[in-house]
Amino acid sequence: MISPILPTYNRAPLTFERGEGSWLTATDGTRYLDFAAGIAVNVLGHAAPELVAALTAQAHKLWHTSNLYHIAEQEALAEKLVDATFADTCFFTNSGTEAAELAVKMVRKYWYVKGAPQRVRILTFEGAFHGRSSAAIAAAGSEKMVKGFGPLLPGFTQLPWGSVDAIREHIFADDIAAVMFEPVLGEGGIRPVPDADMKAIRALCDEAGVLLVLDEVQCGMGRTGKLFAHEWSGVTPDVMMVGKGIGGGFPLGALLATENAAQGMTAGTHGSTYGGNPLGCAVGGAVMDVVATPEFLGEVNRKAGLLRQGLEGLVASHPEVFEEVRGSGLMLGLKCKPPAGEMVNAGYAAQLLTVSAADNVVRLLPALNIPDEDIYEGLRRLDAIAGTLETGK
Repeated sequence: MISPILPTYNRAPLTFERGEGSWLTATDGTRYLDFAAGIAVNVLGHAAPELVAALTAQAHKLWHTSNLYHIAEQEALAEKLVDATFADTCFFTNSGTEAAELAVKMVRKYWYVKGAPQRVRILTFEGAFHGRSSAAIAAAGSEKMVKGFGPLLPGFTQLPWGSVDAIREHIFADDIAAVMFEPVLGEGGIRPVPDADMKAIRALCDEAGVLLVLDEVQCGMGRTGKLFAHEWSGVTPDVMMVGKGIGGGFPLGALLATENAAQGMTAGTHGSTYGGNPLGCAVGGAVMDVVATPEFLGEVNRKAGLLRQGLEGLVASHPEVFEEVRGSGLMLGLKCKPPAGEMVNAGYAAQLLTVSAADNVVRLLPALNIPDEDIYEGLRRLDAIAGTLETGK
């Protein structure tokens, strides 16, 4: 008999009832150190006082009116995002997946209004993850994502991950609308696109006159030590998807764009009932007030240095378990020799939460404000888990 909840998840045998900072407490009272952060969502940890205060204050005033009316909290958050980024405008969604859907619509409408309606094809990378909607799975194109869900939305070409040469080979065709990729692959195995390649792809987009779309749903909002990962390369996109950390745990997403890229999106071309609601935007504004400061991002980089140094030590100490450390900032991955799933499952026994990814990688995505002592405790537990896997006990 099917469960009341559609059985689309392989859930861990854990149920949590409360959280504080980098710790979660299960219903049996056991405390777990959280190095997953809701898959890079809880950027300020669990029950962050700033976010609790923002949500509570807004909840006492106004929850929802719809986008039939001006929403002060939405306009305030939009100003913060525009002031802090390349963007001239933004649209609020409930998730990163919805932002991906709008990105596809936006770049195709851009070319339509410019008199080139044949430009609909978007170049993406193999191993990408842009969400689980119809457009997002078509963009990623992996068999695991698309099998059984045809017919797929046409107009996407997947190229070898990070291949500038492959982009160069395709980008000058007269049906290309955009190039779309993650600056750091998340689900695809914590693989950053090198800065030189980021610059080369931007230059190719400029030469061909096509739009550059970056998916920073997982790698954005301070995760790599900059507010957005593309800032490390000095490259700016035309369109960018944001999600996960922007709400600090409250469902929120956004699509950011230049005025040029957004020129086709006029009244009636897109909408959302809940997107940009007062509750979500109040919390998002509180997240921005903390995360988008040089002081906070400097601490992210310092903490990332501590964690990476410790992980490199683990790789050296456990060569039978770990191959390498990957990633940037507090978006790190351990490439494993045993199945990554075994490492994640062993973590449950050690009261440490991590997340698996493709290419046999375990993702480490702690809260961006994780205390140093929790970093050291996480490293200690990873060391113990590796020892257990080595001995087979």
